[in-house]
Amino acid sequence: MTGVTRRERLRAATEQDIRQHARALLVDRGSDAVTLRAIARELGITAPALYRYYESREDLLRQLCDDICTDLAAELHRISDEVGAEFVDKIFAVCREFRRWALAHPEEFALVFASPRADADQRRPDRFADVFLGIVGPFLAEGAILVEPAVLPVELPDLSSHQESLAAAFSTAGVEIPPEALRPDVMHFLLRWWVRLYGHVALEVFGRFPFDLKHADRLFEAMLHELTRETGFA
Repeated sequence: MTGVTRRERLRAATEQDIRQHARALLVDRGSDAVTLRAIARELGITAPALYRYYESREDLLRQLCDDICTDLAAELHRISDEVGAEFVDKIFAVCREFRRWALAHPEEFALVFASPRADADQRRPDRFADVFLGIVGPFLAEGAILVEPAVLPVELPDLSSHQESLAAAFSTAGVEIPPEALRPDVMHFLLRWWVRLYGHVALEVFGRFPFDLKHADRLFEAMLHELTRETGFA
């Protein structure tokens, strides 16, 4: 097998350097500040030279999103591995860490989880789904999510028609789960956690609660405990 050439190593190092500068601009000044011209200025090269590494600003931002998701997923897996074997302990720890990370990294959260996808990029899976399913998938695969069969709310559509799509999303996240393991009630369980977690964190990060919330941490903890009771884990 042919090893990596010096030219390939230099290219990879330059790409990494570009993304590091882009991420620094994102954190310090927001996504609008992440331009090829600004990065070129930081690196001491011309803006056109960057097109040898990234086709466009949008291409660079997509790569930056991938980096952020990879880092976040690794951190959430680390937190999950550090707590006990109980599903509730693990999922609570992961949810708390996700909220802590989002509040500490609002610009990165906004870029990855709150930026609308371009029409040409609709085929890409949702970023929050990548992280959420990658974390909760192993619990489901191991049978840790033992949801009691339940009657779904009548106003919901038939979730069984989406089993294959969700199984494919798990596969993209690196977890193989047979479609038959994703009963409609299990899917409803996942959606309730998914929507409540993302909704609370997004409202808090962007300061969009409709009232002055002085104890958001208490509301967040109450939400987690309510979900455990509502989904049969209390």
